[in-house]
Amino acid sequence: MMKKKLSTVLMATAMLSGVLAGCGGGGGGAQSSSGTGSTPAPAPAASTPAPAASTTPAPAAGSGGKVTVNFWHSLGGKNGEYIDAMIKRFNESQSKVQVVGTFQGSYDEMVTKLQQAVAAKSGPDVAMLERAYIQMFADSDVLEDMTPFLKKSNMSADDFTQGLMGHSVFNKKLVSLPFNRSTPILHINKTMLDEKGLAIPKTWDDLKKVANALVVKEGNEYKRYGLTMPYDTWYPIAMIYEAKGKFFNDAGTSVGYTTEAAKTFQFLKDMQNTGALYYPPAQDSGNIANTMFTSGKVGMMFQSTGTIGSLVDNAKFDYVTAFMPMDQVYATPTGGANVSLMSGSKNKDAAWEFMSWAMTDPKGGLQFVLDSGYLPFTKKMVESQQIKDQWAKQPARKVAYDQLQYATDSNKHVAWTQVNQEFLKAIQAIMYDNKDVNATLDTFKKETERIMKQ
Repeated sequence: MMKKKLSTVLMATAMLSGVLAGCGGGGGGAQSSSGTGSTPAPAPAASTPAPAASTTPAPAAGSGGKVTVNFWHSLGGKNGEYIDAMIKRFNESQSKVQVVGTFQGSYDEMVTKLQQAVAAKSGPDVAMLERAYIQMFADSDVLEDMTPFLKKSNMSADDFTQGLMGHSVFNKKLVSLPFNRSTPILHINKTMLDEKGLAIPKTWDDLKKVANALVVKEGNEYKRYGLTMPYDTWYPIAMIYEAKGKFFNDAGTSVGYTTEAAKTFQFLKDMQNTGALYYPPAQDSGNIANTMFTSGKVGMMFQSTGTIGSLVDNAKFDYVTAFMPMDQVYATPTGGANVSLMSGSKNKDAAWEFMSWAMTDPKGGLQFVLDSGYLPFTKKMVESQQIKDQWAKQPARKVAYDQLQYATDSNKHVAWTQVNQEFLKAIQAIMYDNKDVNATLDTFKKETERIMKQ
């Protein structure tokens, strides 16, 4: 079953990567088409070049007799520099283990390369996996159960931020732990709202009223819009949950909504038709949305929490964040990646030494979170003085963490990759081509059911 499942996802991921080259939201540090709102990630100069999937794994003994641990990740740009710096700190902290970090491209590219490497028995010891792909690898039995390793380190799953653990346990095995994680959030130009005497929106009705009030139109040209968001499945999925629907049903056989998806897209189309919503082109949509926001051409934006750091640096106005507005309830899907210990590793103890250090040492994951702006993923991090100081300086980050109380596990199914491709087609049809909402969603539902039966 392993080869069949991995091959199926490999094919779907390759197709999806081709369709979405250059697409995605902004700020996660790695391009993904998995509803994470992440940007394309160029390989950082400091990162080790990605080897071909058939490359022979590094020998267990590294320089100076150290055990070599290979860690594959999908962080480029500044976040790639931060992960390289973290690895360097670990290597300098002890004399037994040498971690080699290798940038493997986007989350989708990482899945393809890891599938090939598993088949060739040349995989890494530790892998960074976008959380929506973990279930497929877990069902293929190539991820190690880390429960015994946690026990040996006097740790447990309870030590981690609860809202980020939804993609960690499969088949009663703890196969991944949160690391570079984010959620969508509402980013607001509060200066613009204040000038109009507008309050920060808490509901969809509020959002529509505020967004329309911010519109500036001269003749047939919109000079300013109310709201924008990247082309990504993340944001409509969040809204389906806010309307009290689910993306998949509990039986894993179909979609989990009745009218909630149609309500979501009709709401977005109504706003798009009045200029209250600017829906950017698919190509480079995340960067376009970010630029629209920082340049004052739009007042509000649905975007990843991973963009907070760059927005703080670039916004020339009073910039704040707020929960994704509710319809019936507050809800937010999570995104980003977890780290997993590969069951084929010959160096599990050494790999775990690195992973446990990253989870517990202040110079490990905590410093990476402080540098990058991803969400703190352990309770000790949240309680640390460093995080408290950062939240005091940048309250937008605390809002992002507080929103985790409404986190949802929105796309847990081994068929997610293929279904996600179909959902992107539906978004394109509705938001770009003005196709009928109900007819488009009916087609999507039928395709989803066909895929989930396979």
